[in-house]
Amino acid sequence: MERSLLQRIEAFLKESAMPPSVFGRAAVHDPRLVSDLRGGREPGRAVICRVEHFMNKWRADRRSGTVVPRGDRRTRAVRHLETGARA
Repeated sequence: MERSLLQRIEAFLKESAMPPSVFGRAAVHDPRLVSDLRGGREPGRAVICRVEHFMNKWRADRRSGTVVPRGDRRTRAVRHLETGARA
C-alpha cells in the first residue's frame, strides 16, 4: 500500500531535520502546508508534484554533497555566528 503524501513528508522531515514551516516554504511557498495537511487539507495534483520534486531534489543534492542548510532566521544567525567565531 502506498503511503500518503503526509506520511512521506513526515518521514522526510525526520530524515532532513527540517522544520515543517521551512519545508512548506521551500517546497511550495506555503509555510502552513504541513500543519494544514495534518489538519485534513487535501492537496491538489500540482502541490503533490511540487512537494515530491522538492524532496527528490533535496535527496539527490544531499547525495552529491550540495545541500545547503535550511532553517529560520534565528538558526541561520546562530550558524553564522558559530562559523564566524571559528575563523
